[in-house]
Amino acid sequence: MFSVGGKVAIVTGGAQGIGLAIVKELLRNDAKGIAILDMKSDLGKPVVEEINNEFGAGKVIFLNVDVRHRNEVECAMQKTVAHFKHLDIVVNNAGIFNEIEWEKSIEVNLTGTSNGTVLAFKHYLPSYKSGNEGVILNIASVAAVQPTLPYIPIYSATKSGVVSLTRSLGHSAHYQRNTVRVMALCPNYTTTEMTLSKENRFMIPEFFNYQTQLDLESPPVFQEPEHVAKAAVEIIGKGKNGSVWISEYSNAPYEIEMYFSKK
Repeated sequence: MFSVGGKVAIVTGGAQGIGLAIVKELLRNDAKGIAILDMKSDLGKPVVEEINNEFGAGKVIFLNVDVRHRNEVECAMQKTVAHFKHLDIVVNNAGIFNEIEWEKSIEVNLTGTSNGTVLAFKHYLPSYKSGNEGVILNIASVAAVQPTLPYIPIYSATKSGVVSLTRSLGHSAHYQRNTVRVMALCPNYTTTEMTLSKENRFMIPEFFNYQTQLDLESPPVFQEPEHVAKAAVEIIGKGKNGSVWISEYSNAPYEIEMYFSKK
């Protein structure tokens, strides 16, 4: 069982929503320090002050980073190691919902997660973890594992890519070499700015209308970011390498099995 106590983490998109909830849950479990990476620089100072008031000074640093740019992510990892002396956990949480600007969605959700994952996997966790094991947790979505969601094709595609990236790097052959576990957590409807304010982000108005109709027929059940955060820390502790988990309806997270056909 991997213990968060005494460990150093990076959380991307950590200034609000699920990311901020994960930061706080890691600290509740005695994490040594956390670097919050977020492109919303205006949130940096108030978030650090909030964390300092709740958990004591010196637990977090804020780094203004656009995860779409590999050099910015790598610089942030270097600064994290310089400040806290090691790095044990990377949570790639930064994501957006914007079907109109699909290039940006792909860059943030898939390229951004790839940047954080690959840099941590290849160098920063093997080189700077304080114990025997490093952990990468990628926040995907149930959209990645649903049979089809016709009204959010870009978001679904990016999150499916995150799951595939996780499963590929979570292969046992890699773990034997670098002792880094890579896992994915797929939240269902969660009360965040992204899920509650998205009418103008669908590719065409008909897609929004279609989802609205489906939601009327089967109303979504929302969970709070704090519930996803508890699931995240639980999975960081016990999830097996390459595993994919669901967090929904405020229930305990559960692992899903994904199969390949064999000939």
